Amino acid sequence: MWALIALVALAAGACREPATGPGETTAPTGPVAAADFDLQGHRGARGLKPENTLPAFETALDLGVTTLEMDLHFTADGVVVVWHDPVIDVAKCAIDPAASNLEHDPRTAEDASLNLAQLTYDQLGAYRCDKNPDPSRFPEQSPAPTALAGRAYGIPTLVDVFEFVGRYAAAAEKTQDQRRNAADVRFNIETKRVRGDPATIGDGFDGESPGPFELAILAAIDEFGLSDRVTIQSFDHRSLRAVRKVDQSVGLAALTAGNQSFPADMAAWGATVWSPDHRAVTAARIAAAHEEGLLVVPWTVNDPERMESLVTLGVDGLITDRPDLAEDLVP
Repeated sequence: MWALIALVALAAGACREPATGPGETTAPTGPVAAADFDLQGHRGARGLKPENTLPAFETALDLGVTTLEMDLHFTADGVVVVWHDPVIDVAKCAIDPAASNLEHDPRTAEDASLNLAQLTYDQLGAYRCDKNPDPSRFPEQSPAPTALAGRAYGIPTLVDVFEFVGRYAAAAEKTQDQRRNAADVRFNIETKRVRGDPATIGDGFDGESPGPFELAILAAIDEFGLSDRVTIQSFDHRSLRAVRKVDQSVGLAALTAGNQSFPADMAAWGATVWSPDHRAVTAARIAAAHEEGLLVVPWTVNDPERMESLVTLGVDGLITDRPDLAEDLVP
């Protein structure tokens, strides 16, 4: 991580005019201060530990990320859980042999009965999600236990993650620097609403006012007093607009896919971060976003050379499955 910060400092010292062509590689004006660079561990540290689990978040904290990035779903009984997929995926999860509350079997990811929105939190407790769905993509991923979380590879709640980070910040097993970083670490939490498929969350969201899902998320943030350390992100910007109607303090990040630029009105409705596909990032787009007062934090960057090029362009942070690779950015 410290090598990445050093690279940001070098980029911040360069005074170049922004390029305007499709192959632009120069840094935009108004570069970001190194101290403000945001290294985000995607789904914890998905390249090193099974995603969105407590061991993955512990590993990311061990590496000194500034933000833990994670995904949120809503159970049938109204519990906010940390998981990416709308279903229990057989490629990631299996029945926990110790489970006593098994009512479903993760035979296929397409089984509608395994949709998270149709399962209770207790039912989710029957699964252990410590499998690697793509060993060729994540050859370094390991389900070995970690010092604090151990083998806690179940699907955690958002409250579980907040509590775990607090425990980490006081853990004698961690260094002083690690504890200090955990006490300040930010949370980038994604509402996994799908605009064309309301059943993905299934809480009756009307697209305007916050649904039970958003309200439950905000309640957890308020319970732990973390509004100044949380950003809520989403590809469904209606979810973010709804949050802003009832909460003015939490940060909002608009996710975009493909070659999209940032939504022209996002600053007007309260978002402060644009998170694009990293392949959509250009110096001109960064400069335009900065002109609107927006931070630019692309996803999901795992190649060190691409990380370096984005830092040189002037991004404000990176979302990565491999925060450990930041240490190798300086030649």
